[in-house]
Amino acid sequence: MSTENGVQASRRRGVRVRWSRMFPLADHPLGRNDLRQCLRIATAATLGFTICKLFDWNYGVFFTVYPVLLVGLVPVFNAHVARQFVAAAMINSVEVGLIAGFFSHLPLVMTLVVFALFFIRFRLMSRGLLFLFGASSLVSLNVMFHFASYETTDLHDMLTSNVVASSLAVVLAAFVTYLFPDVEPRKPPPRGSKSVNRIRHETLIGTIAATLSFVVFQVLDLEDSLSAQVASILILFPMHYRGVIIAARWRAMGIVLGCCFGLVVQLVLYDFSDQLLLVLPLLWVCLMIGARMHVTEKVGSGVGFGTMTTVGILFGQYLEPNQDLVYSDFYRIVSVCVSLVVTVTVVFILHLLLNRFPSTRLEID
Repeated sequence: MSTENGVQASRRRGVRVRWSRMFPLADHPLGRNDLRQCLRIATAATLGFTICKLFDWNYGVFFTVYPVLLVGLVPVFNAHVARQFVAAAMINSVEVGLIAGFFSHLPLVMTLVVFALFFIRFRLMSRGLLFLFGASSLVSLNVMFHFASYETTDLHDMLTSNVVASSLAVVLAAFVTYLFPDVEPRKPPPRGSKSVNRIRHETLIGTIAATLSFVVFQVLDLEDSLSAQVASILILFPMHYRGVIIAARWRAMGIVLGCCFGLVVQLVLYDFSDQLLLVLPLLWVCLMIGARMHVTEKVGSGVGFGTMTTVGILFGQYLEPNQDLVYSDFYRIVSVCVSLVVTVTVVFILHLLLNRFPSTRLEID
């Protein structure tokens, strides 16, 4: 009898271990600072969405997702973080304006310029210098290139919205940090050293995969696939093959959860999605659930982060009275899964090719 109980307990533990690898929450209970970070993320993103709707500004995805990026990826807000985020917005707006204005009719030249921009960002991220600047730049560049590729887009309006949304995200981050401060000091993340070969390997994998993603979405004219394009960039943040596989798995789960939240919101609101007072509590609750997962995972861009960014994109870009969120949800799930599979395959091929050369071989201590 005891042996059977031991086998059953062992099986239960095995299931729990496998589940924690897929959805790593059990190993990280909620800490004293974690609840306050959850409140900061949900409140900042909801306030950004609210201000955008009250002033009837376009590109609500900027105003909803940027606070999630800023407060979610960087738990400690300070002047250095603010400077990186605002500088990224300013520089990205100038770059997109110049590239779209001068090279939109020269696809090959435009692709080479985009490759150079991505290379600089991944280089900074791999070396650990200005990581937030590189990460936020990659996301905003891809989103703006996505919108700028269509003739119906007002480029001036988009670039202005990007700068305003980034500046507003910094103000909101400072406000929620003052409103919900940490109750105990945080330990700085450990700083690791990387070999020159590994930096080259990670930089080239991220740059080539991101550039190929840009080319594919431009050639195939995938106008409604913003989530898929953003997902193909976010999973590249680990910048090595094993990390990308894990990030893709977490991202897929986050997308599914975020889309499920969107379906629930659509069912609850039905024809009242234009009533801001009804939308705001539901958005805050969805973001709070995603933030709860994010802070307990402690893995950066994990399931919770994917859930929050998906919710931000759905609410900011697609939740309108005359638009069916159900179709958008299912389309997003399919397109993101296809995008993740293709991106992981490309990264695997690049990983094998780069490891054939000593100067770009991945070396992990």
